[in-house]
Amino acid sequence: MTEEAAGSGLTRRQLARRTMALGGSLAFASFPAGPAEATPRTTGRHLTLHHGSPERAGLLPQHLDQLVMDAEAFLHPSPSHPWYAGAVLLAGRGSTVALHQPIGMAVRYAAYDEKTDTGVEFPASEQISMARETVFDLASVSKLFTSILAVQQLERGALELEGRVAAYLPEFARAGKQDVTIRQLLTHTSGFRAWIPIYNAPTHEQKLELIWNQAPLNPPGTKYLYSDLNLISLQLVLERITGLPLDTQLRDEITAPLGMHRTRYNPPTSWKPRIAATEDARKPWSGLDRGLVWGEVHDENAYSLGGVAGHAGVFSSAWDLAVLGRTLLNGGAYGRARILSPASVELMFTDFNTAFPGDEHGLGFELYQHWYMGAMATPRTAGHTGFTGTSIVLDPTTDSFLVVLGNSVHPVRNWRSGSAPRVAAANNLARAAPVRPRHGRTAWFSGMASSTTATLTLPPLATTADSRLRCALWWDTEPQSDVLFLESSADGGATWQPVPFTASPAGGTPREHPTGSVTGWSGRVWHRLSADLPAVPALVLRWRYTTDRLHVGRGAYVDGLSVRGDDGTMFDETRPADAARIEAMGWTASAN
Repeated sequence: MTEEAAGSGLTRRQLARRTMALGGSLAFASFPAGPAEATPRTTGRHLTLHHGSPERAGLLPQHLDQLVMDAEAFLHPSPSHPWYAGAVLLAGRGSTVALHQPIGMAVRYAAYDEKTDTGVEFPASEQISMARETVFDLASVSKLFTSILAVQQLERGALELEGRVAAYLPEFARAGKQDVTIRQLLTHTSGFRAWIPIYNAPTHEQKLELIWNQAPLNPPGTKYLYSDLNLISLQLVLERITGLPLDTQLRDEITAPLGMHRTRYNPPTSWKPRIAATEDARKPWSGLDRGLVWGEVHDENAYSLGGVAGHAGVFSSAWDLAVLGRTLLNGGAYGRARILSPASVELMFTDFNTAFPGDEHGLGFELYQHWYMGAMATPRTAGHTGFTGTSIVLDPTTDSFLVVLGNSVHPVRNWRSGSAPRVAAANNLARAAPVRPRHGRTAWFSGMASSTTATLTLPPLATTADSRLRCALWWDTEPQSDVLFLESSADGGATWQPVPFTASPAGGTPREHPTGSVTGWSGRVWHRLSADLPAVPALVLRWRYTTDRLHVGRGAYVDGLSVRGDDGTMFDETRPADAARIEAMGWTASAN
């Protein structure tokens, strides 16, 4: 995915501005004319997936091996209970699926014993191992399908992004929701509270009344608050304007055109042996007493809505989700089928929540979330998670994709916490995408460890007033939390001062860094760095990389270090004698 939307010539920022033009109505003048047909409408063939080696995918195999080993560690107590009973891991780049690995069990526990906090296992002969084709309850990953269906209707002119929801559902206007927009539903800025127990209402009509009468917790557009009610409401809009139930729309508009034959709502009984079991659902931890949920939707509200809901209820396999991901990375097409225009996909990957830093969100997709995207996270990285233990991450920068499907509520939801397996998998896939040295065969790499300080120190140099440091610099860190500093010492390392520098990407505009530091996303490209140095008899220069205890980015690379002045070269990393004098603590010489 490039900065310009294919076929439109519009940048991401221009696309976002266009959505706000004319009172917020989404203008599709630059979009393809006519409906976004679910049937094939491309003239060429777009990338389709196939299994292949990591090398064919342009990935480093040792890090994919580590991805599997790290994932398997969470089959064991971490720290008290397994995070999941099993999982299917899928990772790839371009058209190649380089990893497609099942681990653990799809069905292991018949029940949960709350008195002993243990799982009651099925007899060994009745347990079912994970397989590549295992189907999972996607939980909130289902929201992506509803969002895609909504964006299709935006293309067709049946919806307006800044149109009021009440214009399509007059009943929705009650209780102060008259000004909530379609965009606010898609970006979780509607003001809805996170959740209500719709399942307690006895009839379908009474369930809808709960939504109609639900007052915003915050004024619409003033805060980000993730809410299932947004996508349930969007489902009702889609069903009203199309006259079709959501499951029919899913089949006709997405899964059938893309050949996603293991993706649907309400899987038939014949699928049950291939479905991963979820929770022993009983009060008080569940809202309903259902016993072992296996082959039916886990989410209580989706279950009470007949298994078809905008926020949950879709079942799918890792391969099918990868097909969906590849479709979006392709700009909305897969093979000869197209389900979205490139400009529409660009909107889904564009941050509409710039007013709420940390809660970046496109149309349906979450963006730049290190808490589960790990080192794959960039401002362009899109994804979503599901409560049952599912996730998908798409990184247009490296054209890579990651699917982690686990049954982490099997046998009970309180056995797992956090998102450590997702982060570990994403970190390993990010590391598997190589960063080639800017000069020579190796560059200095900071590593990707959390809670650490790594230093790369040059020997003392007799600098003059015209001395200048030059090198190549590459960085991608968790913004603000993980920082790379360039520092100098004139007293043998007793005290250190920041060294301001200028860095510029190839062909790009130079940028000043007066604090002598960088953090966040650099575009994952090499920058040329230049820094003026003071005249000191024995100046020591160092790079210092610090990370916090939580998440990390892809790290930092430094290459081609040299210090020169009008009188000649004082230090040059390409000279073996100079390179041998570099002190590296935590940094390594890496070919990738």
